[in-house]
Amino acid sequence: MTPLLRLLILTQLAFNIGFFAVLPFLAEHLGQAIGMAGWLVGLVLGLRTFSQQGLFLVGGALTDRYGVRPVVLAGCALRIAGFGWLGYAERTWAVIGAVLLIGFAAALFSPAVESEVARQAVLREETGGGPRTRVLALFTAAGQAGAFVGPLLGALLLAVDFRAVCLAGAGVFVLVLAGHAVLLPQHIPGRRHVQVRGGLRNLARNRTFLRLCCGYGAYLLAYNQLYLALPAEVERAAGSQAPLAWLFALSSLLVVCAQLPVTRWAGERLAPRRSMAAGLLLTAAGFLAVAAARPAGWTGAAGLLPAALLVVLLTLGQMLVAPVARAWVPDLAEDGRLGLYTGALSSVSGLIVLVGSAATGTLLDTGWLPPAVPWLVLGGVTGVAVGLLPRVGTEGAAVGLRLRARRGWSRPRGGSRRSNTAPRP
Repeated sequence: MTPLLRLLILTQLAFNIGFFAVLPFLAEHLGQAIGMAGWLVGLVLGLRTFSQQGLFLVGGALTDRYGVRPVVLAGCALRIAGFGWLGYAERTWAVIGAVLLIGFAAALFSPAVESEVARQAVLREETGGGPRTRVLALFTAAGQAGAFVGPLLGALLLAVDFRAVCLAGAGVFVLVLAGHAVLLPQHIPGRRHVQVRGGLRNLARNRTFLRLCCGYGAYLLAYNQLYLALPAEVERAAGSQAPLAWLFALSSLLVVCAQLPVTRWAGERLAPRRSMAAGLLLTAAGFLAVAAARPAGWTGAAGLLPAALLVVLLTLGQMLVAPVARAWVPDLAEDGRLGLYTGALSSVSGLIVLVGSAATGTLLDTGWLPPAVPWLVLGGVTGVAVGLLPRVGTEGAAVGLRLRARRGWSRPRGGSRRSNTAPRP
């Protein structure tokens, strides 16, 4: 693995440590320490999500235009400012400004890092370094490791106060900024810059890519239920949300320990579409398991078993879907616009999550429906999404954009045009 790839993967680890040291404790801080109403806390959290996921497309386009280094450095600087501001914010307008800045920072650096990891993974694959999905699986596992370590760091610092948590998160990004200022190359070989204008029109016409966004969006909507539907079910079964921490830890540890073996197994046996389809079906099965148990009204340890099964199946689904979806994007991206397409994958999927989560929340709040209905709907939507996946695999020459996209990349001498997937099953 090249030094650049190692740096980018460690970047994802550091990003998530800094971010998740703060995020899990934000809602309680806003409600308890600042005294915001529940609806206002929800609005603030929603604005943070919108300023991040919704603007990934902007960050991706800027990466294509100006390169990885300036966009990553700018994003880190904004995240430092946002965390510092949040630590001292006591009024609503200040909190909103801080969370918007925090979200926009991620909208800059995340598409830049993710698109370059995908591009480097393709180049590594073409020179005999192994399937690109393995690199992207390692990238996913590094992110989950950060998501596991971050809350532990935040919980320790919360004994001081929330400001200490925010300043620690800012400190992590100070280290990231300093490291990247020294280690991230000024010019990355093979990456050429394009104008920002002109890319959205072709993207909107790329039906294959949009189908991938729909399938990935269904997965993200399902994954988002860890923070929406699952807490409600745990509260019902256990009488409190205390078991949630253990279920989240279970999910993170599964990804850290099993992501690479699962990706290796899937790469040897499944084409990209089948891998994503299997992941979506596993996730749907998790929702259906809760739906089947819900009418019995179990509580205590028995009541938590369906929730634990959902977490396991949803996490396995994530392992099959996430690396493959990211590995698919370079084959569908237009010449020189991998950053734009990487950002669009998150932005379009985020819009699906926004709409779908509002509908899910409505179902969960409706008291006259049978308790299994929301879970049946979630399982059905996730299962139906299998039919939305692109019919062409990355191994197919039917994707005409692939060759045009490759012209924007300089492959190392001696590189061969190997198939970027494992042999077909």
